[in-house]
Amino acid sequence: MANNDEKAKKIVVIYAPPVMISHLAPLVELGELVAAHGLESTIVLGGLTDDAAAAASSSIAEGAATAHPAGLSFHRLPYVTRPRDVPAHDYVLQTFALARASNSDLREFLRAASPSLVSALVLDFFCGCAVDVGAELGIPTYFFFTSSISGLAEMLYFPVIHEQTTALRLRGHGGDDHVHAPGNPPIPLHDLPAAYADCLSLFLAVAEQMCKSHGLIVNSFRSLEPRATDAIVNGLCTPPGCRTPPLHCIGPLLKLGEAGTNRHECLAWLDAQPEASVVFLCFGTMGRFNVEQTRQVARGLERSGQRFIWVLRRPPDQDDGKQNTDPDLDALLPDGFLAGTKDKGLVVKSWAPQREVLAHAAVGGFVTHCGWNSVLEAIMGGVPMLAWPMYAEQRMNKVFLVEGMRLAVVMEGYDKDMVGDEEVATKVRWLMESDGGRELRERARAARRRAKDALSDGGESRTSLLELVGQWKR
Repeated sequence: MANNDEKAKKIVVIYAPPVMISHLAPLVELGELVAAHGLESTIVLGGLTDDAAAAASSSIAEGAATAHPAGLSFHRLPYVTRPRDVPAHDYVLQTFALARASNSDLREFLRAASPSLVSALVLDFFCGCAVDVGAELGIPTYFFFTSSISGLAEMLYFPVIHEQTTALRLRGHGGDDHVHAPGNPPIPLHDLPAAYADCLSLFLAVAEQMCKSHGLIVNSFRSLEPRATDAIVNGLCTPPGCRTPPLHCIGPLLKLGEAGTNRHECLAWLDAQPEASVVFLCFGTMGRFNVEQTRQVARGLERSGQRFIWVLRRPPDQDDGKQNTDPDLDALLPDGFLAGTKDKGLVVKSWAPQREVLAHAAVGGFVTHCGWNSVLEAIMGGVPMLAWPMYAEQRMNKVFLVEGMRLAVVMEGYDKDMVGDEEVATKVRWLMESDGGRELRERARAARRRAKDALSDGGESRTSLLELVGQWKR
């Protein structure tokens, strides 16, 4: 049996939360990279319930396993019961609870796979409770942080922040107070994720679990966030008495240039536009505005006089109980908007191929919700950003982008009831026409060059990945 084990290929198990698509996509890409470098890679989905939403969200991993069968496999753990004591609307708490409910099934899966063949267990942030499973079975366990290095620094330092900040102030009732983590710009209390206060004990536990791991893998690159990287590596972000695991910056993990055979109509529209002349507006899979905010954006775009592509989702206040229905543009947008902007703008219903759009030469600006996957896609496209954060860690990302990396300018009013049409018009025009906008564009293009260098042969991210894979093979 030992001889067979020695001949068998080592396995890296990646444990992913099924309902966080923004986390699942880069985890799948990590699995593909691992498989491409000669290791077996298995993506395990735990915390699945038998409802349609959970089943639908696992399609990304299933599609990857089908498209790239060599070395990459996909495994669903048995269904678990949705906890009754967790509010149905609290998807953060639900994801943590469902992942914990799958721990015993993960343990049995790893035992069946033979722990001696599993060279690493890689955990998503929400699956951190499984660090004890890895320790019990003697499997080296790592965290893959799907957001920024700056966000990781903040997470590691969270126990210290908690000691210095009351739960009430974490909810944003601290006036002009800021929190300070090593390597990061000061963050206003109202820009911290609400989940920090709502799920306080869980986030404190994650910080502790990360310190127990064999390493921290992050979807970013050192030269993009040097101060945060140095702070983590030098042990400044972990609480006193805690060890700092090795840091592996391997990003950006993106698959640009892999569009399907059916090219989206918006790309053909972009082909006819001048270079760097179009503003792209897109707010992620969960980003939706109410009717009045949507109309303010429309009036602002029209007043700006700039070319644009706007991905528009159905407003929550127009929901009719149906899932994923397209918006009725004629009923939603101001009278005359579509006719008045037909020569300069394109409104796309619900979805556009964001990676391909941001990589297109005609795109010169991006109005974004600051989700980290979107940020990386903008960086790889060399596109400057207008930051309009909406939920989760996006407000923190806004601070990192604006104050730290200096790749974005904030859309004022994001934290108020409404961003007015005048602000939309002014900022879009500034981005596309002003000297300040041109300077921002140059910084974005410089970041693109650094990203491509990081991923090239001998580059910092590629080297870090190869070192990590080499450890796992040994």
